[in-house]
Amino acid sequence: MGFFERFLSVWVGLGILAGVGLGLVAPGLFQAVSILELAHVNLAVAVCIWVMIFPMMVQIDWSAVRDVGKKPQGLVLTVVINWLIKPFTMAALGVLFFKYLFASWVDPQAASEYIAGMILLGVAPCTAMVFVWSQLVKGDVNYTLVQVSVNDLIMVLAFAPIAAFLLGVTDVIVPWKTLILSTVLYVLLPLVAGLMVRRVWLGLGQAHLQKRLSQLKPWSITGLMATVVLLFGFQATTMVNQPLVIALIAVPLVIQTYGIFFIAWWGARWLKLPHDVAGPACLIGTSNFFELAVAVAVSLFGLNSGAALATVVGVLVEVPVMLSLVAWLNARAARMNLDKSAC
Repeated sequence: MGFFERFLSVWVGLGILAGVGLGLVAPGLFQAVSILELAHVNLAVAVCIWVMIFPMMVQIDWSAVRDVGKKPQGLVLTVVINWLIKPFTMAALGVLFFKYLFASWVDPQAASEYIAGMILLGVAPCTAMVFVWSQLVKGDVNYTLVQVSVNDLIMVLAFAPIAAFLLGVTDVIVPWKTLILSTVLYVLLPLVAGLMVRRVWLGLGQAHLQKRLSQLKPWSITGLMATVVLLFGFQATTMVNQPLVIALIAVPLVIQTYGIFFIAWWGARWLKLPHDVAGPACLIGTSNFFELAVAVAVSLFGLNSGAALATVVGVLVEVPVMLSLVAWLNARAARMNLDKSAC
């Protein structure tokens, strides 16, 4: 790993501090950027995420994508974790903490909204950021693409019914524009652009392709850092004004994130998946499609609701927790390689 990748958690920590600091010092700037939205998708964040995942899209070898169907266990694990386990464990944890353990600290109405926000996060598995996590754990880029694509197709059909069932309502409003636009911005456009650029570079020779790929690699980290600064800058005032509520919401979210990861990891070990498939499979189920969750929370409960706040806390929790899991996966991979070499 390069110098910046090796100390990525440090840079992200500094990015968080910078985002919060800038958000407090220049709130008007972040407010102006935050309103640059289309169908509840912030365009500035979309550009940053695009910069993050485009270098990985260029790495995709389309001739190898066809071989993914020969080893479907990773896809099965992704589907089971994301749609048969994760939404229900999130709902259970929300009820446990806000109806019982934290009941004396929050009023019943707020508690119900926090639970609703958690549920919306649990029913919205990651679409974009997982490409970055996959790259950081040296995942199989072709397999990751197929996993994300299958996830997105299921989300179109399953998001509304599962959310309606867990929320106990029948009129869940799915912002289809947000769902479709996010998929286009975060998957389709960079995928097509990556395919075209790879074809041009490969036409100039394999050495030229590898040279260009190495030049692109730092842009993923740049995009991640810019995204972190923006997200934490947007929420700086909320973090300062409601620290206790944020801490309370963060507790079950952190437990859910680590819990789902290790359930997926156990499943990957049981299925004997290789590291480059197991890592992304575990991380897809662990992270969330926060743009969709926030948009639905705002549509159903309002901009200043507890549900919207819970989805925002999900954003705040995700980056540092996911980085810790990336580090754990890489450490495990390194130890496995050492064990193999010793043999």
